[in-house]
Amino acid sequence: MMKEITFGELKKSGYKERSISEELKENLIATIKENKPAFKGLWGYDNTVVPQLKKAILAGHHINLLGLRGQAKTRIARNMIELLDEYMPIVKGSEINDSPYSPISKFAKDTLTELGDKTPIAWIHRSDRFFEKLATPDVNVSDLIGDIDPIKAATLKLPYSDERVLHYGMIPRANRCIFVLNELPDLQARIQVSLFNILQEGDIQIRGFQLRMPLDIQFIFTANPEDYTNRGSIVTPLKDRIGSQIFTHYPKSIELAKKITSQEANVSESDRANIALPELAQDLLEQVAFEARDSEYVDAKSGVSARLTISAMENLYAAANLRLIESGDEKTTIRLVDFMSIIPSITGKIELVYEGEQEGATEVAKLLIDRAVTTEFEKRFPEIPNLEKDGVKTPYTDVIEWFDNNDMLELNYTDSDADFRTSLNSIKPLSKLVDEHLGSVNETEKLFCMELVLWSLAVGNKLDRTESDKAFSFDSSQLGRLFYGDN
Repeated sequence: MMKEITFGELKKSGYKERSISEELKENLIATIKENKPAFKGLWGYDNTVVPQLKKAILAGHHINLLGLRGQAKTRIARNMIELLDEYMPIVKGSEINDSPYSPISKFAKDTLTELGDKTPIAWIHRSDRFFEKLATPDVNVSDLIGDIDPIKAATLKLPYSDERVLHYGMIPRANRCIFVLNELPDLQARIQVSLFNILQEGDIQIRGFQLRMPLDIQFIFTANPEDYTNRGSIVTPLKDRIGSQIFTHYPKSIELAKKITSQEANVSESDRANIALPELAQDLLEQVAFEARDSEYVDAKSGVSARLTISAMENLYAAANLRLIESGDEKTTIRLVDFMSIIPSITGKIELVYEGEQEGATEVAKLLIDRAVTTEFEKRFPEIPNLEKDGVKTPYTDVIEWFDNNDMLELNYTDSDADFRTSLNSIKPLSKLVDEHLGSVNETEKLFCMELVLWSLAVGNKLDRTESDKAFSFDSSQLGRLFYGDN
């Protein structure tokens, strides 16, 4: 915390006043020269979005971040706080962060005229220099710009023509700060018009007051391309005044997606310590989102937010945690059967097209999980043949025959890890199959792979799979018998 000083002391300290665009630019240059990351936690944007952001800052532009939901647009905006000076001096008591070197409000001007170098200076931390507003249809000019305050006029016994009766909106209060306006197309066109002068000339008018307030603000807007047709549009003159429009995107690989989910998921340290998460389970979780983005049942224009996998990860840990609570065990491992717990995370994060609505959100969610299982399975194991010739074995014949000759296998959500391991290891051909194709993997990964094989055989109609509230059951498939013969 910086102690309060006087304007005279500030001048003697050698403090150099800069506009916010100069401040961001100079601090960015210093960060680059020191080989430090300018934007932290933006996985997958190093060669796409980040270079464009740096150029926009160096150019002194206002920025419009255009992208589908869940593409870290707000995180990008919040990251820019780190490029501000740690503390900024203002005239103490100013509502709009007046600089003592160039005051713009009547309060600051009168204070400096009266006190001169004895004017008290307060300090604003950079964390308090970030303003954010969600653009909704009910936002009005008074909210953003300001209005006459009749209570202030009555209290101070001032006429409405006096500047001191003004109540400043969010934008003037964000003077010398970063101001983020989210979902810009949701803002009514007549309200967007009120931003023209602020962006171009840096001044405002309130209720016909002919006052010039050269505000110094770094604007960042966010918008979803789909909003242009569904909910509104950005008026052309406003777009013309925004210096740089930068497109964001979803992670382009499973590895990058895993880093984002791991960084953002709200999982306690104790849960991470007591609940093992196989690497394959992480891959599978991210693959669900990739399948959703390519699904014919999901509206691609709406996008599939990265929040899907973040929420799904939290649900996976919650399912495993519930098992610990109910069983009294101290440790457990996330299983493939636990993936049914992520269905609420999927159904709440996707917009379905007509065909998807006909299937139903829950069925689409299950289908996405099945497709993700198949994709991850095919990366590690041979393809499951649709048909099989008599007497010709495939890598899966012994596993299928085991189910022909034995009772069904039931995998309960609440089984202890020991019981779950015993159930899977009872299928000797399954254990042998995983060893042959994956080599030496740790037991946690092996068990998950064994589940993956069973699940994939069921998706391929080689086994029957039955789901209940407490368990998944795998049994010999009648359809499979037609292909494999009756042994």
